[in-house]
Amino acid sequence: MAGNNVAFALGLVQKAGKTASGDVAVRGALKSGKVKVLVLAQDAAPNSKKEIYFLAEMAGVQVIELLTRNELGYAIGKGPRIAVANTDANFANMLLKK
Repeated sequence: MAGNNVAFALGLVQKAGKTASGDVAVRGALKSGKVKVLVLAQDAAPNSKKEIYFLAEMAGVQVIELLTRNELGYAIGKGPRIAVANTDANFANMLLKK
């Protein structure tokens, strides 16, 4: 299943230290231009989704909306997260293939 593959890939990205997770950290990373691909929780609040999509579009970052907040947090070994940003180009390619 694609969700399990993305969760596995996110775990690797987190172990490599190439993530920004959570609302505030992701917004900051998007504004700084470091994000290569963004995974957004399917069950994030509509207003949060709207703002994250806007920031991602402005930064030219592709968004994958696939897992729930709990699944995203679990994948990176943290609590529930609305978004996880990947800051590494090689891992971005791996996530986009999933």
